[in-house]
Amino acid sequence: MTQSHPEISEEQRSREDALVQVVLDSFEQTGDARLKEIMTSAVRHLHSFLREVRLTEGEWKQGIDFLTTVGHMCDERRQEFILLSDTLGASMQTIAINNEAYADATEATVFGPFFVEDAPRVELGGDIAGAATGQPCWVEGTVQDTEGNALAGARIEVWEADEDGFYDVQYDDARTGGRAHLFTDDEGAYRFWAITPTPYPIPHDGPVGLMLAATGRSPMRASHLHFMVTAPGLRTLVTHIFVRGDGYLSSDSVFGVKESLVKDFIEQPKGTPTPDGRELGDGTWSRVRFDIVLAPPDAV
Repeated sequence: MTQSHPEISEEQRSREDALVQVVLDSFEQTGDARLKEIMTSAVRHLHSFLREVRLTEGEWKQGIDFLTTVGHMCDERRQEFILLSDTLGASMQTIAINNEAYADATEATVFGPFFVEDAPRVELGGDIAGAATGQPCWVEGTVQDTEGNALAGARIEVWEADEDGFYDVQYDDARTGGRAHLFTDDEGAYRFWAITPTPYPIPHDGPVGLMLAATGRSPMRASHLHFMVTAPGLRTLVTHIFVRGDGYLSSDSVFGVKESLVKDFIEQPKGTPTPDGRELGDGTWSRVRFDIVLAPPDAV
């Protein structure tokens, strides 16, 4: 419900302006110029927000309580602040600012809260599924720079949820599944088995979930497979690909979908031979191609 505010008197406006200036002046001795820029801008925008909506003391306390609860939900397995950043579009905006479009470089998108260091290595053509269940999916492509040069030995980190919508770190049994790393071959090509992505809700049993419910928003993420690609002398790419036709492409809860990242995951009929001769019995499988282009580190 929109609430109208009475006209603010000049005296009241002057008092509020004076407070803003006092706070800004308190950062005048900041030795780090960049820190000073960030702090003073943050103060201006924060005070502008408070004054625009005429926030009540009770609402301010609610906000503090909300952020406190967000912090309490964070541990080594869950990062509620990343979820909050993602669902407010702050993560995507930061990514857009820091990954300016350059030539035909692959677009970046959100990192998400479920990346894990030291994922197991698989060889080319290996299977990242591990303990994760789902329809097998053959993923292949190349990694190049924007000049078209193949990038041999590029490191590719991949991770995804299982068919039930959970990442391995969301289970309590220390399983590893749906994640691995591999390296491109001499021609810059890569290939591996994964599982066909399915849509899932972000964790919504905490304060971020309450915020989404209160604002009538869905916690669902469009089906996707995460990539992080690194090669010496080039900009690290954090991205993922989405399944064309997924019902949540236009309402992804973290605003991560970009049209260039929507790919055809083509289902193969039962009995269709696999690219590497793998026997899959009577089951169906899918395949997708994702060619990756890395930008220079200072691309603008």
